[in-house]
Amino acid sequence: MTTELSPDALSGLLERARQDYQDLVGRGLSLDLTRGKPAPEQLDLSEELLSLPGGRYTSADGTDVRNYGGLQGLPELREIFAGVLQVPAAQLLAAGNSSLELMHDCLVHALLSVLPGADGRWVDQERIAFLCPVPGYDRHFALCERFGIEMIPVPMTAEGPDMDAVERLVADDPAVKGIWCVPKYSNPDGVCYSDATVARLAAMSTAAPDFRIFWDNAYAAHHLTDEPVEIADLLAACAEAGNPDRAFVFGSTSKITAAGAGVAFFGSSPANVRWLLANNAKRSIGPDKVNQLRHVLFLRDADGVAAHMERQRALLRPKFEAVARILEAELGGTGLATWTSPKGGYFVTLQVPDGCAKEVVRRAAEAGIVLTPAGATHPYGDDPRDAVIRIAPSYPGLGELEQAIEGLAVCVRLVGYEQRAAR
Repeated sequence: MTTELSPDALSGLLERARQDYQDLVGRGLSLDLTRGKPAPEQLDLSEELLSLPGGRYTSADGTDVRNYGGLQGLPELREIFAGVLQVPAAQLLAAGNSSLELMHDCLVHALLSVLPGADGRWVDQERIAFLCPVPGYDRHFALCERFGIEMIPVPMTAEGPDMDAVERLVADDPAVKGIWCVPKYSNPDGVCYSDATVARLAAMSTAAPDFRIFWDNAYAAHHLTDEPVEIADLLAACAEAGNPDRAFVFGSTSKITAAGAGVAFFGSSPANVRWLLANNAKRSIGPDKVNQLRHVLFLRDADGVAAHMERQRALLRPKFEAVARILEAELGGTGLATWTSPKGGYFVTLQVPDGCAKEVVRRAAEAGIVLTPAGATHPYGDDPRDAVIRIAPSYPGLGELEQAIEGLAVCVRLVGYEQRAAR
């Protein structure tokens, strides 16, 4: 990132950055870029959901959705999302509104009951570890911390996690029971896993017979360009490689319809689906099938999902374009930052000089711009380089977003030039 500057040039740039920062603080901003929430305008696209299912209360097979039962979820909804999530409908489970909740439950059930192919319960073993591609999703890391699961960072590449490192770690250590993956438009880098990465994940040799890939396909339908990225079918690859039980596939409509009232999905092998259903039967007599029916009536089919996501894209794309435009105008050529240009998903990753991320976030907060904490993209909140900042453009209005990114750029210049001047 370093661009050589003469002492006089550096002094001038630093003085200007300090003045720009004082002007920024004086504006009294109050802006929030912390989380990738849908904007109100995005939620408005699904307003019709609130009037559904109207007078209808039976599913396609005549089930009364107001009553108990149907633990696997409505078949017609599973059919709609089978292609999106690359899971046969018969091996897909439609549940409540949160895929994170399903991930939590799968960890709990793996700790307290015996997974297919396992020698015993995870809780009875001395040590449990998960591989965590970094930068990654802070809520995945929070689940591991919640249950005392050791986290082993693995670097991300342009094709997914560093598979040489992954293969070495899973082959050597039977305590390594899983890996977190956001395979499409990953959080926060926007990386899409290559076919080769998917194939290696499916076929690799693992010391743990009950190793699981937690395949959080949260952004499966969340494209930002005219050329949607397609990824290989992990579940099929695992079956073909002789490891049919290896993959747990998760997804939801949280960023498709109503974030607080969507439907979450779990897909896996028949054995894993039976395992989860048997455990879930102890805690629930069935999901909210009324909500599932309203989603069926609103989305109609896979083409309906695609059309709805085009409307979402029309709202999101200008925001991502604004982030790219402002970062290039304010930081391009400075040597102080690089940033991702995702083809989908909800985030942009900004990389600043090593040792600067926390200070940039602190200065931004003092100027009224709240960002995701530096380090949140790494296990235990510790980014060893202190260089990664996650930008979430979705929620603010376009005008507010532009103000926030312009202000963030001011903070990057200030901290970056201060660091250079201190050398």
